[in-house]
Amino acid sequence: MKRSSTILLSGTALCLLSTGAFAACPAVTAQDMMGVSEGKYPLQYERAEFEELAGCTMEFSENPAIAELNGMIRNNPDLPPLAERLPEEPLVVAPYVSIGTYGGTFDALSNATEAGTSDFLSTRHVNLVRYSDDLETIVPNVARDWSWNDDFTELTFYLRKGHKWSDGEPFTAEDVKFWYDNLALDPNINEKPKDYVLVGGERMTVEVIDPETVVFKLPAPKPGLLAHFATSFAQGFQPKHFLGQFHPDINPEADALAQSLGFENGYAVIMAYYGNSDWTDTPSPMLNSPDKVANMPADAVPTLESFFVVRDTTEGRHYVANPYFFMVDTAGNQLPYINEQDELYANDQEVRLLKLVNGEADYKAQSLQLSDVPLLLENQEKGDYTIQLKPKIAMHAISFNITSEDEAKREVFGDLRFREAMSLAMNREEINQVAYFGQGTVQQYIGFSPAPEFVDEKWLTYATEFDPERANALLDEIGLVDADGDGFRDLPNGEPLVLNLQFATQGIAGQVVELLGQNWRDVGINSTVKEVTPDEYRSAQSSNQLDVGLWEKSQPLGIILGNNELWVPPFENYFGHRTGMLWAEWVDSEGASGVEPPDYVKQLIADINAFQSTPSGTAEFAEIGARLVENMTSNLLFLGTALTPDPIYSRNVLKNVPEFKTASYEYYRTFPYRPQQWFLDE
Repeated sequence: MKRSSTILLSGTALCLLSTGAFAACPAVTAQDMMGVSEGKYPLQYERAEFEELAGCTMEFSENPAIAELNGMIRNNPDLPPLAERLPEEPLVVAPYVSIGTYGGTFDALSNATEAGTSDFLSTRHVNLVRYSDDLETIVPNVARDWSWNDDFTELTFYLRKGHKWSDGEPFTAEDVKFWYDNLALDPNINEKPKDYVLVGGERMTVEVIDPETVVFKLPAPKPGLLAHFATSFAQGFQPKHFLGQFHPDINPEADALAQSLGFENGYAVIMAYYGNSDWTDTPSPMLNSPDKVANMPADAVPTLESFFVVRDTTEGRHYVANPYFFMVDTAGNQLPYINEQDELYANDQEVRLLKLVNGEADYKAQSLQLSDVPLLLENQEKGDYTIQLKPKIAMHAISFNITSEDEAKREVFGDLRFREAMSLAMNREEINQVAYFGQGTVQQYIGFSPAPEFVDEKWLTYATEFDPERANALLDEIGLVDADGDGFRDLPNGEPLVLNLQFATQGIAGQVVELLGQNWRDVGINSTVKEVTPDEYRSAQSSNQLDVGLWEKSQPLGIILGNNELWVPPFENYFGHRTGMLWAEWVDSEGASGVEPPDYVKQLIADINAFQSTPSGTAEFAEIGARLVENMTSNLLFLGTALTPDPIYSRNVLKNVPEFKTASYEYYRTFPYRPQQWFLDE
């Protein structure tokens, strides 16, 4: 069509055609912008912004199967027209390569319920904001926009008018306040508030200005709060209309309603649906209480994500497209393109690899290790898939249980000379060559990855040299000698010292663990190696039963500014790499129980809180950051190995998959890469 003239009407450019009709919007993609300028944020627009820049009026189209898919969501009402399901300002997304086609089922592999599932979860995840695929620019997501006040003590989010939950009910600022006040801070749901809902240990205040405007008021500056929402699985909203009916502070009849459904009280229903965590991959009531399914108002909590769970068993889960999802492509097609998602649990690494080689999954990154790459590359053409080898942010790290229940081991593990000896006994170059195929860069764990400017480079290689002679001398010095003549060192009390090396392939490669065991046996420290499931590993870690922590660890500066967990005992969350569980108990109980940590750990706690509230780029900011690194690294709480790449797998029929910048959990895996615009071409 040929344009004859352009006029401005109500702030939006409407192109008049010679026939008098409005121009259709161009199908802009990242590969072909068709002369349309980028808007305020890369590769996405608000509707009015796109219409003005493209000189068009958007018309919207829906998935032809959406009514059928909605029928699979139990108790969801019949669908109104698409115009009534989209917000007034839907988020307009420019696909990477092409406008997609609707249909198909996305096949995914996870390890087990709540194990190895975050990779798949990220393909449907949303939050108030996200990082763009440059991993530098924060852009709108659920929120239409945001603003800070001058001193970073007030963060305002602007929501989308007409945005709806997956059951058609309005999503408003009240849902943000409900999440914060009635879930995140309610001790009946979360015994201890997560760090990311606090500022220096103090609560924030969430104020609703109007249905589309909500303000977080902070007791002290915390500019990293925005980055938290851009990277975390913890969504800053929950459906008040749904969960609120079971909360006694919202509904005085909550307990009576819950009891009519067969639950003890309203909190029991909330725990069944929501759990005691912001982790959004907990099983639904269908698995927790199958006898109650018929009575429940829905099979799972209404969502803003691109897919809704409709089947949940011990074998896996199944999802269908959310008919109220708030994103459209530049041609006006409601996303997601893909109809359904199917998640299969396979807890055995060899089984998962076989399925990938046979092309039985469409995408996979989590739990794949560098050691899997030769097999995956060898079968790439036959399996019709592509492997991207991308750098990681976290590294394989090792810790010793410094508050072990075994007091003889606790004394040894708590001795810095022991941790230094074990670090010097590690042949990192051998690990790099054998387990990482020479692709890694040997580095000590410093807490930050990549290293900010304030890091003194000496800490990057601190105690990483291979020096078994020095390691032996240190072990002798602290009284670890071979008392019984079996060739291995014993504890000072004469009992055998055997390190139980339990590991899960989701967190570390088995080859690395085997090499570590051999390195330490070479200096007289005996060990046993046993592979366990991620759930078994996490259970042992949480119950203070591990001798040695073996998992990935580290975070970029942007995340640390919003979340202090790497610096406060136990030094990460349930899903990560933790140690010092009894130190954590002492901190949480304010000294009433547990084991008092040493002064340097208390300094870490004070410094991270100050660091988060200090303007970045200042001399004070750099000074605190440098002290954090020195305290963490010089005390060798965690031993680093090497920064390496990891594989990312995608079947070639999956389209609009870009080049990833990293193979990492830290930016929440696929979240920056807009998987809602992926589609299947088969």
